[in-house]
Amino acid sequence: MNHMQMPPWTVETVATDLERAIHEHRLPPGTKLGEDELGEVYGISRTLVRAALQSLGHRRLVEHRRNRGAFVAQPTVREAREVFEARALLEPRTARSAAERSTPESMAILRAHIRDEHAALAAGEHGKALHLSGQFHIEIARMADQATIEAFISELVARSSLIIALYWQRRAAMCESHAHNALITAFENKDGTLAEDLMKQHLLDLVTSLDLRNITSMPGSLREALAR
Repeated sequence: MNHMQMPPWTVETVATDLERAIHEHRLPPGTKLGEDELGEVYGISRTLVRAALQSLGHRRLVEHRRNRGAFVAQPTVREAREVFEARALLEPRTARSAAERSTPESMAILRAHIRDEHAALAAGEHGKALHLSGQFHIEIARMADQATIEAFISELVARSSLIIALYWQRRAAMCESHAHNALITAFENKDGTLAEDLMKQHLLDLVTSLDLRNITSMPGSLREALAR
C-alpha cells in the first residue's frame, strides 16, 4: 500500500492500517508510536493520530504510558500463558460446533484463507501469513455461529499475534503441523470429535513454539515499517 496514493486518511482507516501492521509484525511489541512521526506518515493531524491510537488502546493492541507516549503492547509471560489457556478453553469446543455446522460456502472461505496463507509463506511474508492464520481461527468461530464466543476469540487472537511476535522461536511452527489442512478435512466430514481434538493439539503446538526469553528487534522507523 502506497500511503502517498491513498485517499484522505480517517481515524478508522489509520487504526485499521496500524492494526494490520501490528498483526503482520511490521510493528513489533514495544515499538514507540510517535504522534508526530505517524502524522507525517499519514499526512494527518496529531489529533486524528491520537484518536486512532486510543481506538487501538481499547483493543489492547496499544499501551499508553504516562509521560512517554504510545507503544505497541508488549504482553508479559504471564499474559502469554493466560491468553493461550483461554484459547484452549474456547476454541476446541468451537471447532466441534463449526464441524457440525459446516457448509460448502464456509469451507470455501477457509480454503481461501489457507491458499492466501501458503502464498504469503512462499513469498517470505511470514507476518502476513500469521495474520491470515489468526483470521482462519476467527472464521471457524463464525462457522460455529457463536457471536459472543467469536468476539472473545477475535480479541484473544489479536493478543496471540503480539505474543507470537515477541516470543516465537520457530517461525515455521504453524505450517509444520499442517493443522489447518487437517481441520478442514474434519470440517468437511462433519467430524466434531476429531475437529475438537485437532484444535487442542494445534493450540498446544503453538504454545510449545514460544520461547519466553525471546526479544524482538525494533523497526528502523515508523515510515519504513508502514511503507507498503
